[in-house]
Amino acid sequence: MTESTVNLDLFTAAKQLADSEIELIKVIENSTKCQRTATNMLSNVKKTKKLGKSKNARPSAALLAAKQEAAKRQLLSDKKSNNNFVPDIYQKAIDAYKMTRKETGLVFDQSMAEHECIWDPNYPECPARFTRVLQRCEELGLMQRCKLIEPRCATENELLSKHSQKQIDILKTTTDDSMDSENLELLSSKYDCVYIHPSTYRLSLLAVGSTINLVESVCKSEIQNGMAIIRPPGHHAMKSEYCGYCFFNNVALAVEKALSSDLANRILIVDWDVHHGQATQQMFYNDPRVVYFSIHRYEHGEFWPNLRESDFHYIGDELGEGYNFNVPLNKTGMTNADYIAIFQQVLLPMAYEFQPDLIIVSAGYDAALGCPEGEMLITPACYSHLLSSLLSLANGKVAVVLEGGYCLKSLAEGAALTLRTLLGDPCPVLQTLDLPSLSIRDTILNVIYSHKPYWKCYQYQDTHSINSVAHSKEEIANRHVVMMTFKGSEIKLEKYDTRNCYPIQSKETLEVMEKKLNELIQLTNLYKAPHKVCIVYDEKMQKHCNISDNSHPEKPNRIFSIYKNHEEHGLLQRCHLLQGRNATIEELSLIHAIDHIDDIKRTSTLKLKELQKQASDYNSVYLHFDTWSSACISAGSLLQIVDAVLNGECQSGVAIVRPPGHHAEKDIACGFCIFNNVAVAAMYAIQFYHVKRVLIIDWDVHHGNGTQSIFEEDPKILYISVHRYDNGNFFPNSKLANYTSTGLNAGEGFNVNIPWNKKGMGDAEYIAAFQQIVMPIAYQFNPELVLISAGFDACIGDTLGGCLVSPELYGHLTHWLSSLANGRIILSLEGGYNINSISHAMTMCTKALLGDPLPMLDPNLIPCTSAINSINNVLKTHKKFWPNLQYGMSLPKERLLSKFKTIPNKREEQEKNADKLKQIFMEPKIALEGIESEKLDLNLAIDKNCLNLVTDEEISKLTCEVENIKIKNFELHAMKNEAVEAKRNSELKQNETKNLDVSQNIQKCVNETHQSRGNQQGNSDIHEDRDDEGAASSQSGTRPITLSEYLSDNLQALTTGEMFAIVPLQDCPHLFTVNEVPPGGIDVTTPCVECASIAENWICLQCYTVHCARSINQHAMQHAEEFEHPITLSFSDISVWCYGCEAYVDNPRLYAARNAAHQSKFNEELPWTYSESA
Repeated sequence: MTESTVNLDLFTAAKQLADSEIELIKVIENSTKCQRTATNMLSNVKKTKKLGKSKNARPSAALLAAKQEAAKRQLLSDKKSNNNFVPDIYQKAIDAYKMTRKETGLVFDQSMAEHECIWDPNYPECPARFTRVLQRCEELGLMQRCKLIEPRCATENELLSKHSQKQIDILKTTTDDSMDSENLELLSSKYDCVYIHPSTYRLSLLAVGSTINLVESVCKSEIQNGMAIIRPPGHHAMKSEYCGYCFFNNVALAVEKALSSDLANRILIVDWDVHHGQATQQMFYNDPRVVYFSIHRYEHGEFWPNLRESDFHYIGDELGEGYNFNVPLNKTGMTNADYIAIFQQVLLPMAYEFQPDLIIVSAGYDAALGCPEGEMLITPACYSHLLSSLLSLANGKVAVVLEGGYCLKSLAEGAALTLRTLLGDPCPVLQTLDLPSLSIRDTILNVIYSHKPYWKCYQYQDTHSINSVAHSKEEIANRHVVMMTFKGSEIKLEKYDTRNCYPIQSKETLEVMEKKLNELIQLTNLYKAPHKVCIVYDEKMQKHCNISDNSHPEKPNRIFSIYKNHEEHGLLQRCHLLQGRNATIEELSLIHAIDHIDDIKRTSTLKLKELQKQASDYNSVYLHFDTWSSACISAGSLLQIVDAVLNGECQSGVAIVRPPGHHAEKDIACGFCIFNNVAVAAMYAIQFYHVKRVLIIDWDVHHGNGTQSIFEEDPKILYISVHRYDNGNFFPNSKLANYTSTGLNAGEGFNVNIPWNKKGMGDAEYIAAFQQIVMPIAYQFNPELVLISAGFDACIGDTLGGCLVSPELYGHLTHWLSSLANGRIILSLEGGYNINSISHAMTMCTKALLGDPLPMLDPNLIPCTSAINSINNVLKTHKKFWPNLQYGMSLPKERLLSKFKTIPNKREEQEKNADKLKQIFMEPKIALEGIESEKLDLNLAIDKNCLNLVTDEEISKLTCEVENIKIKNFELHAMKNEAVEAKRNSELKQNETKNLDVSQNIQKCVNETHQSRGNQQGNSDIHEDRDDEGAASSQSGTRPITLSEYLSDNLQALTTGEMFAIVPLQDCPHLFTVNEVPPGGIDVTTPCVECASIAENWICLQCYTVHCARSINQHAMQHAEEFEHPITLSFSDISVWCYGCEAYVDNPRLYAARNAAHQSKFNEELPWTYSESA
């Protein structure tokens, strides 16, 4: 073969390879099945290589390697991105135009009233719970507005997906006539809080099947959303156990059906029943497809169902780790503010990161005002707000399933208002929110801390190392201490009470609650305007244009394109259209100076040069002969909408107007703006409709300097602006746009600037700003009218704004705000200079107001560091004005919580703990049982028979390292030597005050063989088996024995080595690690966080977590080694041990912690035993 032939073959082979690579890339770019296509093309490449070889071609090895590497890189890139085609930035918005609101589904069956307790007519889970809800829904005219879903019984196969055959069979047998009332009660007594009726099995099947039908209808888009008014409830029903009025888990079975049928892939369960739905949690604890989020009364385990697994640190296991959320309420009396804070701080940030495609609410109403079981203060109207915040997710696919609720009036009202919200009616205005409680602050921070490693949305708390020293009181106060306390009992009974086993309210309490609820119902405004949305547009506003520059971004067709987009997608025919009008001079002068109004009015008579000269006096403003008329129509048209909304004709409104307004100040035009439309509208509402509080949200990418300056001293107007700032280098280039500008005088705190300091901010950043700042402040302000300066120049594609907000996000923001002010929300167009972007964005807002489902956003959106810094700056600045911004405390960097991988079986755990306790109590005892120590020995009298526990060598090593005084081998003549004795007594007296608690400790350490001697010395209060006395508790004798007297009396024991005296270090290099005692104090009954032992525990004085002694499972020692937390305090004798020094320590810095433990153990203060200067 000639050289030219070889070269030709090489060239041909190389060309074939190159062509195949090009073809590969083309196919990948244009295919939706990229990975499979890439794999096939790679196969083609290999075939081509083989073909080259068959022609004896020998292409360069380097070329082949390069081609292979290129293909691998392409495949890797494809796997990471899942697609390589360039998406249309407006595609989601375009797709959303086809999504219009469907009907709300409702499922129930009248036969569900048959389930009742035969032997106890006062049982709280009664038929009236069901009938009263239906009755109230009928009264409000809600049922006829719903699409009725056919109820049905679940099949056995459906039940078996989450329940055992045995539990199904047991309940099935209760339908027999042979089961009389006595036998039904006997069977019921085997389960916790359960009664069984002959109809229970059939109605439980009906409840499950009806729930499944509703969820399937939602998933298949046959309905928009829906509610299942059913009973028996379900969220306590476990796989193999009935529990808490529940037999089969309605919600869990419906979720499983949706997953197994491929109707949903990511499901969010929100359980706001006041009892923890432990069964639902258990069923999805390992499943990352399901997020279970429960808000429940807990009281550190003292409230039913009294489970450790209900606490915040049970976060899921295996693939489901991080997907289980418990928000435990540790006190009663929680208010609307507490629940709304939970949603704003924890639930919604996670939900928007998770982006579920289905939401199911386990809707118990036992946290509502008046419920004897919940004892909370949630008003019925609050449930509307909680639900409304979820309706913007999952394409609006939300199913609400009735669980508990035992105050019939608040249950019926809460459930009815929930259904009303599903139907798209506005949320009722809440009474002014109370301040969120400190208890809920701690709970929220605990939940955020435990989930922060798994979710990127929780980035708004500073962090600190628990090994670092706080340098100021403020820094100490700002450090959150993560604590777990369990006071409950998980003992499973063999038989449960079946009568009188529920809380009963007194007649007086019932009367008070009835009165309060009646007042609430009467004051709750349920008015719904006949028109959901009104729109105003007037083509005459297009006359205002730039005569000398037709490329100016503020162009006439901005409003025409928006209006046309509404028309093309059928929105105009669904809205109430208003005619534009001119604002009067009187109306304009509500805000603007007469001189400024006259200057603009004069423009209609000026010549061109005069017009241009006047325009040059303004900052970024052009003028036209028709500027005056256009500006008057722009302001007047917005006032048309204000009239329509405030007189009750329309619920909300959209003003497609120009020129814009938010840069215009009282006496001057600025930034394309002539008159400040929104400012005029706000003052108009206050003056003519006596509105007391107006919220202005300005999401235009430029700061609304005009609006801020107009209202900076007015507490009736809350102005919140989210804008690009770039450290003062972005228009309008004013330092007043920074977060430090908070308002003046009476208006201080009512001006909130959220400044972005870089371009490129998108959905993640705006979601964060609204969730962390805008909505919390807005809810606390509680406006009567919401005005939005709706500029869309932060929208993707706008070159002036340089940001990346999607059109659909504006719909989500609008929906959130629409829950305020009874839905009285008005949008007024400001900026936005990409015609396509503003057309789609404003249309999305209108669709949100119409109640259409909103497009799902991309999951796992993460705000950039710059945005997080800006948000945190705002939070720190405004928390003194708005107390509900109290969640910015510092969290520990270290992982202090152990992973709870499984939810233990109660019986197995009890048997295990019983064996462990039995083993502990069977072990040989140290001489005095009243004191137990981490080291088992050092401050105790040692029984010779117990030396197998701690060897002589270990004792010697430890006592030497702690610089103890070990008294042994004293000769009798040393005691008789007066000089030595005098010197010793002198030294002991000098330290007597500091060592008083040590002295008292040693006084207790008397062996049985020496007790009679101790009694002869006046220690009548020292006796065997005293286990309720602290290391420093006061003696009850006539005079406390001194240390020197005690040592003298016990010289023989000291001499023979039967007894050791341990004097703790007075100083320690690790004392700086000791943190302040948590606000809740120390509870010496807290079990070990690792193994739940209560036999002998120590508390870390750095992170305040509790761990067991080395005599149990060595968790205290392991914790100290793993986290380098050296100092720990014993619950047994209130002593403090330092692992770093291997010594006991006694120092004034430890007093606070020891005193807190002493108070918990003995209910009295620990005596101060240090010098006054300490």
